[in-house]
Amino acid sequence: MAAKTTTEKVTASIVVRTAKAKLAPQKKTAAPGLTEAEAIQRAQAGDAQCFEILYGLHKRRVYSLCLRMTGNTAEAEDLTQEAFLQLYRKIATFRGESAFSTWLHRLAVNVVLMHLRKKGLPEVSLEETMEPQQEDGPRKDIGSRDNVLAGSIDRVNLERAIESLPPGYRIIFVLHDVEGYEHNEIAEMMGCSIGNSKSQLHKARMKLRDLLKITRAEKAMRR
Repeated sequence: MAAKTTTEKVTASIVVRTAKAKLAPQKKTAAPGLTEAEAIQRAQAGDAQCFEILYGLHKRRVYSLCLRMTGNTAEAEDLTQEAFLQLYRKIATFRGESAFSTWLHRLAVNVVLMHLRKKGLPEVSLEETMEPQQEDGPRKDIGSRDNVLAGSIDRVNLERAIESLPPGYRIIFVLHDVEGYEHNEIAEMMGCSIGNSKSQLHKARMKLRDLLKITRAEKAMRR
């Protein structure tokens, strides 16, 4: 690994120092009299203070994304810092063709995926891609919106259930149902087919339904 430049060391110091604030919530404002677009332009020109402003604006969602994808708080914190170090190195390439938040979150997704590949992401079986549906039940379009999971459910229990998913299922579910990526985008990022992305999402949703049923049953027994 190449040695870090002085500017990268300064940036790493900014990220680590700011992270010690325990990722406290902040309002979506850059600074008095400074818009986010202006902060981006100044950060692209090397303004460390404006880069720190962008960190403060986006750290919460980047951290949440990393946590959902890994299911591990320590890894999520490390990957959040790595994502912002990557941002510092690549912010000059941002051209405004999409929202900055969208561009940053895709960068963060790539950081997490690279990390998981290095760890050896467990493979998820795709043998049951087209599981037969119950004959008396409605047929499902695999990969389409799941209205049951999208309904009003206990958010805390849902988050816990997501963390309990096998890594392969969890990543696809987070990318599609939480972050809003399309299956063709997920297939490109994951290096799989669109069909595989759809089938893993379908199985992730079925697994979530089972986990949530167990949670509801346990809750009912305690009453």
